[in-house]
Order: sequence, then C-alpha cells, then structure tokens
Amino acid sequence: MSRRHQGGVRVLGVRHHGPGSARAVRAELEDFAPDAVLVEGPSDADPLLSLVGGLEPPVALLAHAPGGRGGPRRSAFWPFASFSPEWQALHYAHEHGCDVRFCDLPASVSLAVEGDGDGGNGKGARPADPLAELAAAAGYDDAERWWDDTVEHRSRERGSAPPPSPFAAIAEAMTEVRARTAPGPLPLHEASREAHMRRTVRSALRAGHARIAVVCGAWHVPALLERPKAADDAALLRRLPRVTAETTWIPWSHGRLSASSGYGAGVRAPGWYHHLFTAPDRPLERWLSEAARLLRAEGEHVSTAHVIEGVRLCEALAALRGRPLPGLDEAGEAVVSVLCEGSALKAERVRAAMETAERLGRVPLSVPRVPLQRDLEAQQRRLRLRPEAEPRDLDLDLREENGRARSALLHRLRMLDVDWGVPLADPVRVLGSFHERWRLAWLPEMEAAVVDASLWGTDVASAADARTRERAAHAGLTDLTALAERCLKAGLDGALEAVLDRASARAAHVADTAAFMDAVPPLARAARYGDVRGTGSAPLRRVAAMLLDRVCAGIGPAVSGLSEEAAAGMCGAVEAVHRSAALIGGASERSWWEALVRLSTRTGVPGLVAGRVHRLLRDGGRLDDGELLRRLSRAVSRGSDPQRAAAWITGFLGGEGLVLVHDEGLLHLVDEWLCGLDGESFDAVLPLLRRTFGGFSNGERRAIAQRVRTIGADPRTASRAPEADLDRASAAMATAALLLDRETSTTSGEP
Repeated sequence: MSRRHQGGVRVLGVRHHGPGSARAVRAELEDFAPDAVLVEGPSDADPLLSLVGGLEPPVALLAHAPGGRGGPRRSAFWPFASFSPEWQALHYAHEHGCDVRFCDLPASVSLAVEGDGDGGNGKGARPADPLAELAAAAGYDDAERWWDDTVEHRSRERGSAPPPSPFAAIAEAMTEVRARTAPGPLPLHEASREAHMRRTVRSALRAGHARIAVVCGAWHVPALLERPKAADDAALLRRLPRVTAETTWIPWSHGRLSASSGYGAGVRAPGWYHHLFTAPDRPLERWLSEAARLLRAEGEHVSTAHVIEGVRLCEALAALRGRPLPGLDEAGEAVVSVLCEGSALKAERVRAAMETAERLGRVPLSVPRVPLQRDLEAQQRRLRLRPEAEPRDLDLDLREENGRARSALLHRLRMLDVDWGVPLADPVRVLGSFHERWRLAWLPEMEAAVVDASLWGTDVASAADARTRERAAHAGLTDLTALAERCLKAGLDGALEAVLDRASARAAHVADTAAFMDAVPPLARAARYGDVRGTGSAPLRRVAAMLLDRVCAGIGPAVSGLSEEAAAGMCGAVEAVHRSAALIGGASERSWWEALVRLSTRTGVPGLVAGRVHRLLRDGGRLDDGELLRRLSRAVSRGSDPQRAAAWITGFLGGEGLVLVHDEGLLHLVDEWLCGLDGESFDAVLPLLRRTFGGFSNGERRAIAQRVRTIGADPRTASRAPEADLDRASAAMATAALLLDRETSTTSGEP
C-alpha cells in the first residue's frame, strides 16, 4: 500500500555517491511526496539552492574562508554527481516546488574546526567503518563490494518488480552498528553536526511542514531518529567557533569524485556508477559494447561475438562468487580475457578511459562569483581557452597576438598559484624560439585557488602584479632574477621594474660570486625572451650585465679549492653563465672571455672546471690547438695527480661523446695527443680515459670507434698508419675467438 498520504519525518540513510542509493531516494520521495526536503550540506548555502535547476553535474558547493593577506585561508567542498542521492533529492525538490534546505552545520563552523576539510562527507572521527562491520557480518571481506551487491546494484534486475525500500533496513543496521562500535559519546564536532540536523528538523516542523524527508549519510540516521531535548542540542551548538565564509557553486569532475584523488567519500569508479545510473537497460551489455567500441577505434578487431562471450563470462563469474549480479570486477575480467584476448596493456587503456569517464560539470553565469573569477572567465571566452578536465597540449606562436595573450594569461595564473597550464620543455626547439608548449588541465580545486587569489586583486593582471610585488619583498637575489623572467613572460611590466630595482639593491649587499652566477641566466633568458616577443628588454640587459661583471671579478677565488662534488656544480654554473654572456653580448661578454682566459692559467682550479674552461676557450676560438695540446699533455702527465687528471679530461670532453663524432678537429686533437704519448705515459693515462669514456652511452662509444677507424685513411694521418701484419694478428684473433667461445680458423682456412 502506498504511504503517500502518511505524514511525519522520514530519514533516508545513504552513501554519498551511488546509483542504487540515488534511485532508491528518488523512488522514496515520489512515494512519500514530502512538502519539505532536508539534505546533508552546509546550512549557510541555502540561498544557492534556487540555482540547482541551471546546474549540470558533477558540481560542488565551495565554501571559502578568505582570511587576510598572509593569514590562514580555508576551503571545503561538497561534491554532487548525477548519481548522488543528495543531488536527486535537490532535483526532486526543484521540480516539485517544495521547500528544500541544507541541514548540516554551517560552513562558517566547519571551516573553523581544525582538520575538517572534506565538507562533512568523509568518515569524520568515527571509531570504525560501519560498512566494514556490516560487510563482515554478511560474510564479505570487501565493504565496497557488499554495499554494491546490497544497495547499488539492487535495481538492475531485469523483468522484476521495483525492489522494496531499503531505508528501514539501513536504519536498523546502522543503529546496531553504532551501538556496537561507538557506545560512548561522539567527538564534539560529530555530535554538533547531528544536533544541528535535529534542530533543522524541528525548525521545519515548526514551519508547518507535515511530511519532511531527510537525506543524510547512513551513519547519522540513528541520531536523527532519537528525540533528545532541544535544550541539550542547543547547548552543544551554543559556543561553536566560526569564521567568515562565502559559498558558491563550482564545476566538479568525475576524477575528483574518485577515491584515488584523496576525497574522503570518493568512489572507486565514477564512470561505472554514472553508467549504471544513466543506462536505460542492460547496463552490462552496454558497458562491454562501449569497451568494444573503444578498442575498435584503436584498430583492434573486436566483434559482437566478443561482447556476447564477455557477458556470459561475467554472469558465470558472478554465479561462482555468489553475487546477485555481475559488477565492475567481473566486467573488468571479461574485458581482459575476452575483448583484449589476455592483453593487460590493452585492457588498462580501456579501464582508464571508462572507469573514470572524465567529465567536467557546468554552472550558469548567474552563480555568484568573485570579481577575479568573472575576469578569468571573460578572458577564457575571449581567448577561446575553454577549461577542460582532460589534459591537452597547447602550442602557442608568440608572433601572433592571440598566442602572446594566451601565454600572458597562463603565466599570470601561475604567478597566482593557479597551475591550469604547465610549460613543457621542447628539446627540438632552441632557446629563444617563437613557440611555447603547454599542457592544460582544469582541476576543480583550481576554482578555490582562484577565490584564494582574489585577495590580491579584482582581475588577473592586477592580482598577479600585487602577488609578484609581495613575493619580491621577501626574495633573495637568485629568486628575484627568476621572478623577473616570469614577470616578462607574464607581461607584468610594472612588477618587472619593481623586481629589477629590488634585485639591484640586493646585489649591492651580496658578496657571494656563486649567487651571482645563479642569478645571471634567468635575466639573460628573460632579455632574449623580450626580444622574441617584441617587448623592451633594455632594463633586463642592464641588470644582467651588472651581475655578469660581478661574476667576472670574483670567478677566480670562487672556483679555487672546491671539493669534487662542488666542482661538478660549479662546472654547470660556468656553462650556464657562458651561454648567458653570449645572450647579453657587448662589453660584458668580452669581460667574460677575459675572465675565462685568466681562469685557464690559474692554479688551484679543480680539474673538472679547468678542463671545461679550456674546452670553452677552444670552441670559442680563443685558444689554438697547439697551445691546447701542450696544456692537455701537462695536465695529464705522469707527474700530475691522477684524480685531477681524470677530472680534467672529463671536463674537457664535457660528458658529450657525440662531440668527438661531429667535431673532427677535436677528435684529431685527442688522437694526436694520444699518439704522441710514450708507452709508460699511455699506461698511466689509459685508466683516466676509461673512466671518461665509461660515462658515454654504448651508441656514443660505437660512433666514436667508427670515426677513429677513418683517421688512418685521412691524408693527414696516413703516414703514421703502418701496414697490417696478418700473420702476427692471426694469433691474437685466435685467442680472442677462444675467449668468446667460438670456433676459429687459421689464415689458411684450415680448422
């Protein structure tokens, strides 16, 4: 018999996201026909409930406590998907025009309580997992599987009458679980939440509502069925801490509903639940058909027969395991075994695409937003940069106005810690190209990051400018020059000037040459970047040249007496400054060459650095091969320290084996040096060379060997190459063959 005309309060205990729970809630509401619906959620977000009809899930309530500059800022989210029972309750109320309210503690209270960051949708401070207790009692070792079999899959049976309401059984089970696992008083925050829910129910009754439906987490059902004194609940709620909080609707995504994202009430596979909720019939057959379609799109041969056999396998596995219907585990095994014919790699691609089925919700423009959000959305529309949850790559041409504008927006957002776009390194293009590559992915929590950033300004440009100036006030010299590079890319001219002034002031009080060496490259790159974009770079070049001059003056003492580990870092710093000097040019570049010349003859310089300096001078035409050959012989002579000699060789070759392949002059130089060594000197040098060449890849060593073989045929070295003596070589070849465990033959061809 229908209970449509019965009055009172009906409490519907649910899991926060599940297709079976959502269907059961909708059916219960249709039967009960309430005149008021109360849903677990922050009660200070009630004004936003009028916007439910214009939302496209997944969406989330965002509660934000702004704080002050440098002060604590907190946010919490209450996510909803189409298969969330609470969302179905909200939609029912919207469609039927009945009163609807949130009944949980206000967000202003939740945000004030330390450690409550899941919007009340997690497990809170409960002493035990109630689902695990019930699953164990039913003989299951997996709580999620038990809940799926009992609740979420229960409405999938074909050709049967609608299942009975589960909510009375859920209430009874949760009452028993709470009595067994949480017999004592609840933690204060948990008890306060339930007290607030009861107070909201009393308020609805006083308002004259005769039929009230409450949709909340199953754990809270026994507490709402109790009837404590109103005064006791009021005492719990009287002195709760509060902060100023703002609430709004934001888009959410299936990926952020997943338990793997860290969401406390997350589910294993949002895509599977969405499919179960939206499929009109035969959900298993439709799921495997979609998997087959994805595989065929990748060129795999998957037929209808595969799908039929996959369905049969699922049903057989479910029967063997005692499950009422096949679930995600059975469907996954059918995809691997039947559709992918045992290929786990193919099945993983299907699983990744289907189990999450990434989608980003939408909210209408009428939803309240802070000014910074509105400015960002306007720029996204103008630049045709639509926020999407799925990662995608973007290649920007900085010669085009739209490309420069998109680049500036993405860099400004990164200044505000909104990493919608992440720059990608492109090894194919050289420094100073006209392109930037980005990977874009809009995550829901970025909405909260934009709200957080709104304290710096009402639009993206002014907020990024203010945030940059604040960072510059507390940054060291190296960080300031890196910040200057970011300012130029973001098109923040005012902030750039302030950062450069700050860097100049800092440099006047710094005596550490290593700090100057770290600071020069970002400024040099920024100056080159400004040339590429057609923006002014004179101030950048001026400060970079000043810092480079400081490096030239102090480079000698800075490299002397370093340990081997410190020498490796210094070698990299010297190379970076060398590249930067070429970008800066002018008198500063000439000073740098002079500093390298002085450094090449200075005593006490680590071998790694000395070798690299000589290589830079040779490549730049500042040191002829004759003089270099003499210095090389002296550096690795028998009287030299073996460790320093090995480091000198390593630094000179630069860890780049291919340079000996492509630089013919350098190969001849090394060859001439080796051929000029006597026997004892060669024996002393050989271990050093083995150490250096051991750092090259196999391919590099093979390529060098091929090039060395051509040296003998070169007219310049032919006079040194003796005729091959096959008789003498045969013995060595036979010995080598024996060592390799192969059959040998003599020069006469006899075995």
